[in-house]
Amino acid sequence: MTSAENSISISNINVFQRELLVLKNVELTLQRGEFVYLIGKTGSGKSSLLKILYGELRLKEGNATVAGFNLIKLRKRKILALRRKLGIVFQDFQLLTDRTVEENLKFVMRATGWKDKKKVKARTSELLEKVGMAEKGFKFPHQISGGEQQRIAIARALINDPEIILADEPTGNLDPETTEEIMRLLFEISGTGKTILMATHDYDMMQRFPSRTMRCEDEAVTEINLAEAPEFKMNRF
Repeated sequence: MTSAENSISISNINVFQRELLVLKNVELTLQRGEFVYLIGKTGSGKSSLLKILYGELRLKEGNATVAGFNLIKLRKRKILALRRKLGIVFQDFQLLTDRTVEENLKFVMRATGWKDKKKVKARTSELLEKVGMAEKGFKFPHQISGGEQQRIAIARALINDPEIILADEPTGNLDPETTEEIMRLLFEISGTGKTILMATHDYDMMQRFPSRTMRCEDEAVTEINLAEAPEFKMNRF
C-alpha cells in the first residue's frame, strides 16, 4: 500500500510528556479502514501520542502525516483544518451539560462551518440514527446513561465524515455490557472504511474484539500478538 493510501504514517518521532521523553523513534502506519489498539501502562505515552496526532502537542522532529497533513510543518492556523478530518472520542464524553443531545451536535456543526439549517437538521438526524439515539435528541446529558452519552460523543466525532477516529479510553467509564455495545458500534464504523486508533487498557474487551495491537513500553511502540503474549493473560498492561 502506498503512503497516499495510508491514513496515518509516522516515522522516527519522539513523544514527550512535558520535558520527559516517553516514546522515541516511533514508527507506525495505519491503512485506511484499519482498527488498531494502542495499549500500555499509565504514563507510557498513549495519550501523548494521540495528542500529537490531533495537533494538541507539537511535533518537533521526525515525520508524521495524518489525513494528508504533514505534522512537522503544521502551523497553528491549520490545526482546525486537520481536526475537521478527524473524529476524537474521549473517556469522559465531554458533552455540554446545558444543552440537549441534539444541540450538542448542532453546536459543533456551527463551530466547524455548517450554516445551512436544513443540512444541519438532516445531518443531526442522520447521526442520531446511526448511533442508535434517534429518540433521545431532546434529552440532556444527565438524563441519559454513560453508554448513551458515549454514543453521542461518537456521533459528534462523525459530524464532518472524518477519515480517522482517535479514541482515548472510550470505554473506560463504562460497564462490560455497555462496553460491548460501544465496541460493536466502533467496529461497524471502521467497517465503512474509517481508520480507528483506540487507546485502551481493557484486555478482556480486546479478547472479545481482537484486532491489530500496538504496545507502548520502555519508550518504544511495538506491534504485538496478544495470542502469543502470555503476560497479558494476567492483565499486566
